[in-house]
Amino acid sequence: MPFSQACENNKQPILEVLKTAFSNLDTVLEVGSGTGQHAVYMAEHLPHLVWQPSDQALYLEGVKARCHDYAGGNLNVPVELDVTQPLWRVDAVDGIFTANTLHIMSWMMVEDFFKGVGRTLSAQGKLCVYGPFNYNGQFTSESNQVFDGYLRQRNPDSGIRDFEVINQLAENLGLYLVTDHEMPANNRLLEWERRL
Repeated sequence: MPFSQACENNKQPILEVLKTAFSNLDTVLEVGSGTGQHAVYMAEHLPHLVWQPSDQALYLEGVKARCHDYAGGNLNVPVELDVTQPLWRVDAVDGIFTANTLHIMSWMMVEDFFKGVGRTLSAQGKLCVYGPFNYNGQFTSESNQVFDGYLRQRNPDSGIRDFEVINQLAENLGLYLVTDHEMPANNRLLEWERRL
């Protein structure tokens, strides 16, 4: 079964933010569930939510394997989701969460992600995005700069994104930044609310 040490390290700090950010929501779509560790942990600790894991077909079996043994009734069967597809095969939700994905995606995929958010997120819904971001075109730490170099060497289309550009994509959908949460290991959790 796939395992991510980063997920183990960041799941508790993320949960502390989502407890408040998602306190009044019912359904949350996780885009890019990866190993499924976040999905199981959040479903367990946020029992008022129905959590919908998703990922590309390549990673789906690993997510399903981890979610299979969860005993609670608030974790849906993981579904295939490719952000580049014009229609996401999920129902409308009032929360969307994604962690450590935007810097892996190409810029075109990032734009497609936000288009999908625009179609899937309900009015007054919340979007929470976790990961590293640059501010004013500058890295926030030397380790983030090294990480960005590693990402671009592996895939020139990937890399740490600029907060200001990402926030503009969100604002174009009627999403307004509620809080830019500082997180451990030079990461952020950006919390937006839709106001239509």
